[in-house]
Amino acid sequence: MSSDILGYAGKRVVIMGCFSGTGEACARQLVEMGAEVHGADIKPSPVNLASFTHVDLLDPASIEAGVRSIGGEIDAVFNVSGLPQTFPAEDVVTVNFMGIRYWTECWLPHIRAGGAIATVSSLAGMAWLSRQPLLAEFMAHTDFAEGRKWYTANAEVAGDPYALAKEALNTWTQKLAPELIKRDIRINCTMPSPIDTPMLNDFKKVAGDAVLAAFAKARGRFSSAREQALPLILLNSDAANFISGVCLPVDAGLAGGLATGVLDLPTMIAEAAAEQA
Repeated sequence: MSSDILGYAGKRVVIMGCFSGTGEACARQLVEMGAEVHGADIKPSPVNLASFTHVDLLDPASIEAGVRSIGGEIDAVFNVSGLPQTFPAEDVVTVNFMGIRYWTECWLPHIRAGGAIATVSSLAGMAWLSRQPLLAEFMAHTDFAEGRKWYTANAEVAGDPYALAKEALNTWTQKLAPELIKRDIRINCTMPSPIDTPMLNDFKKVAGDAVLAAFAKARGRFSSAREQALPLILLNSDAANFISGVCLPVDAGLAGGLATGVLDLPTMIAEAAAEQA
C-alpha cells in the first residue's frame, strides 16, 4: 500500500480562483505534492502552475473558453473564487453560485472516475436547509441573465446576496452528490469562518469589525488561507474516497457551538463590540 494516502502525485487538477488567498495556498500545496495544477482566475496566479487561463465567472462564454483552453481529462476541481458584498449584488450571486456551477458543469464530462470536486462555501450559508423553497426558485435559473433578474425581483426576501449564493452552493453540493457518485465522482464543500486574506477588509466594510471579531472568537483569531486550503485538499484526495455531499464547517468549532446553544452569536457580537470600544 502506498504511503501517499492523499494520492495527488501525477494527478491533473484545476483550481478556479488561484490568484490569492485560499486558492493560491491550495495551488502552492498541490504543486508541492506533485500534482499537475492548472489555474484559472481573472488575475494571473503567482504560483508556478502547469498553465494559467483567464476566466471571468460573470461570462458563460469565458467559462466555456477556459475549459476548452485547459482541455483534457482531470482528476479534481477546486472552486475557490468568490466576490464579497462590496460588489454589485447581481455580480455576487452570479460569480459565487451561477458561475461556479456552470464552470463545474462544463468540467463534469472530463472528470475521470475516482475524481472529486471541492468548493469553498461559507458559514454565511449555514441556513441553507431552512430556505430550500426559496433556493429552489433561484437555482432553477441556469441562464445567467434570468438568475440575475430573479435576484433583482426577489432581493428583499432573498436577502444578502453572498449568503444566498453560499446557501445555493451548499444545496447544489448535496443535491448533486447522489447523481455523481454513480460515476465514481465525489462533490463536497467547506464552510469557512472568516479568513485572514485581503477580502477580509471587504467583509468588515459590510458586516462591521464587531461581527467579524465575534466569528473569530471561538479560536481567538481568524483562520489562515492555508488552514482553509488543506481541508479542500483532503476532501478531494484519495483519503476521502467515501466522503461526498458534505458541507464541512472549517471554523474551529463555531458552527457546532452555535447549533447546540453553547455559543450565542448576539452575545459574542456584543462582547466583541465592547472590547473594541
